[in-house]
Amino acid sequence: MSSPYPVHVIGGGLAGCEASFQLASNGIPVILHEMRPIRKTDAHQSAGLAELVCSNSFRSDDAAANAIGVLHQEMRILGSLILQAADAEKVPAGGALAVDRERFSAVVEAQITAHPLITLVREEVRAIPDEWQQVIVATGPLTSPGLAEAIRCWGGEDDLAFFDAIAPIVHFDSVNMDVAWFQSRYDKSTDGGDGKDYINCPMTELQYEEFINALLTGEKMVFKEWEENTPYFDGCMPIEIMASRGRETLRWGPMKPVGLTNAHDGSRPHAVIQLRQDNALGTLYNMVGFQTKLKYAEQVRVFQTIPGLERAQFARLGGLHRNTFINSPRLLDNQLRLKGRPKLRFAGQITGVEGYVESAAIGLLAGRMAATEAKGFKWQDPPLETAHGALLSHITGGAMADSFQPMNVNFGLFPELPLNEKGRRLRGRDRKAAHAQRALRYMAGWA
Repeated sequence: MSSPYPVHVIGGGLAGCEASFQLASNGIPVILHEMRPIRKTDAHQSAGLAELVCSNSFRSDDAAANAIGVLHQEMRILGSLILQAADAEKVPAGGALAVDRERFSAVVEAQITAHPLITLVREEVRAIPDEWQQVIVATGPLTSPGLAEAIRCWGGEDDLAFFDAIAPIVHFDSVNMDVAWFQSRYDKSTDGGDGKDYINCPMTELQYEEFINALLTGEKMVFKEWEENTPYFDGCMPIEIMASRGRETLRWGPMKPVGLTNAHDGSRPHAVIQLRQDNALGTLYNMVGFQTKLKYAEQVRVFQTIPGLERAQFARLGGLHRNTFINSPRLLDNQLRLKGRPKLRFAGQITGVEGYVESAAIGLLAGRMAATEAKGFKWQDPPLETAHGALLSHITGGAMADSFQPMNVNFGLFPELPLNEKGRRLRGRDRKAAHAQRALRYMAGWA
């Protein structure tokens, strides 16, 4: 069966591209609207589709022990464009799936523009024309002001927003490897690698204390009045905000020294800054977990006090921007449609999922939902036991609307596992493995 009308997808990020690809793969014509470069954003650097703004990591790819790894594998089962591109352009990152961000974007854009059923239109959509029969809004956290206001009016909700921070990127040839060294935590690597996927910059206790002081006293970006009370999402919290919560916080977070030994002298550092490869050539490395709201000059001054980065040259400094999301549990039905305006469907980070992969996964579901509707078929939700089903349930009713906040996929969103033969709950690794095995079994059946 073919659709009598095209589906309009607004937003050329990960969710919008995934939704468009799923629609076209099911024989439904798509018009994909992307406002860049006509209208730029505060965070994007290019006009490329599926640009990775923050990190280049899709996080753990371990489908046996991590919820995000399970989501990766489910998306592969479902023929995800985003996971195909990520697998094609991955770079060394220990147990994580990280990509060359420019090549990743290019692969996605090439697939989208080459598909005969997808028409890419470079324009800003400020309002939804009445004649559009089906629309997927996948504008992400940086929705243009005109469309954001229209969404607010449709839903009858006040804006919900949080801040998202970007980590700096360093030129590899400016890193002092007489001080720093290559090593993955616990020597863990993907694809049978050598366990040396990260650059490590060590700190003594005194250096760490001085660094914390510099973070806390460094000059920060000044926000507009309406931004002052906007909450941060923990997954992208600026490093100086973490430091303000306690002087040891960073040693238990992005600067934890566990699983690492200084290759130069065999010592165990008090704290470590890790850099992860950001492009396939290995010429760029990003500072892991170092999202920041320090002013640019302060970033250079403070980060060059890190041993190994004394003469660091930055390809990009960190930054901060405002993210917007809707109160999905209150506003959306189980097919991601706006209650009262069912021709409007939402996808990606604007729905209140957090993370590249989660956003793409909701885009995948939205595309399949729209294709099912266009063909006149009945939609069947993915099982709650799967990562897709757990995410969908969370944003369309599983979360409390009065306290809804962005959420990464995690096993806490999955239904409880049955008791073991002793009548007890599984714990630790056994629990994670059981969740993963059950999810992939259910996903195989649903797919």
